Amino acid sequence: MRTGSVFGKICVLFLTVCLGLSFPGNYSHATENTKNMLKEAQQQKKSTEAKLKQTNENIDAMEDQKDSLEDTLEDLNGQLNEVSETIAGLERDISDKEQDIEATQKALGEARLSLKEAEDLRDSQYENMKRQIRVQYECGNKMYMDLLLNTAEFGDELNRADYIEAFSGYQSGVLDDFKKAEQAIRDRKAFLEKLESTLVKQKEDLDSDKNEVQLQQDRITDLVSSTEGSITKFSDAISSAEAEALAYEEQIDRQNSDIAKLKAQLAEEERMIALAKQSAWRNIKDVSFAADDRALLAAIIHCEAGNQPYEGQVAVGSVVMNRVRSAVFPNTIVGVIYQKGQFSPVASGRLALALAKGSASQSCYSAADAAMAGQSPVADCLYFRAPVAGKVPRYTIGGHIFY
Repeated sequence: MRTGSVFGKICVLFLTVCLGLSFPGNYSHATENTKNMLKEAQQQKKSTEAKLKQTNENIDAMEDQKDSLEDTLEDLNGQLNEVSETIAGLERDISDKEQDIEATQKALGEARLSLKEAEDLRDSQYENMKRQIRVQYECGNKMYMDLLLNTAEFGDELNRADYIEAFSGYQSGVLDDFKKAEQAIRDRKAFLEKLESTLVKQKEDLDSDKNEVQLQQDRITDLVSSTEGSITKFSDAISSAEAEALAYEEQIDRQNSDIAKLKAQLAEEERMIALAKQSAWRNIKDVSFAADDRALLAAIIHCEAGNQPYEGQVAVGSVVMNRVRSAVFPNTIVGVIYQKGQFSPVASGRLALALAKGSASQSCYSAADAAMAGQSPVADCLYFRAPVAGKVPRYTIGGHIFY
């Protein structure tokens, strides 16, 4: 048949239309699946946007609470300044009182020394007075009579009388000195007791001031720690919410990108459906295979369905072969597998690694043989993927859906 002849063209057109009408593919189903995916992606985007809105509202509420806490902290700082001045005054009082205590302790030392000297003097005068009393008791008036009788002349008598008077006066002076010494001791003891009482009071006042300083410092620490802890808590919560919001924004960006990709994919599938309606499928017997096709098909089955049951492996191989047979895809296994954006193991490099290492199992090779022989547990499906919510598959085998 010459393709240039009119009759040939009519035959080709007639055959194409007939095959197209009897074409086993269900592209409208694939388009519906893509529409469902698009709808789901749009719903996920709305959900993410709602979460982002709620997160932003939470951030605003926490910001208000944080501002309130910061106002509280500012008021607290004013109180802290006042308390700090109070503490400074107390510390000055403590310093003055410590100096007063030091002076009182010094005065106490001097007073104790003075009391000791007065007591020593009193004891000395007491001993002297006892001696005088003893002399007077032992001699009695005889000493005075002897002084008078043994005087030879009147002048001597006057001198002796003066002596007696002076002696008597001396005795009286000793007694007066003793009395004065006793009074001095009493005065010094009273002064010493007053100093000791003052010292006790000064120490009590000093301890009170120190305790008050400690109380003020503890109060400051508690207030500051509590307020700063609350602010830190809200700051951490805000930071966490901001990070969450950023994650939502990034997720929305990705979802926008996914939606755009799904829309583009839908448009491309619709275009391919329109072409498929005007095209035909080849019979599997008309497909020619290259020497390495079996290993290549087994390798892609390994990468995409190596962990799936044998039927799922055959199904993946069948999808590849269905595309080879379809006029809207490349007509070779190499062309289908390496078509841009179709199989992720190609882009990630896993397929090349599997080929280099010979990773495909015997099960994968058997599945490849079955698919190349025309077996297909998923009929004319051209796509497969992991299950997607809202997407109704034509077949589900293992962990894959087929459409």
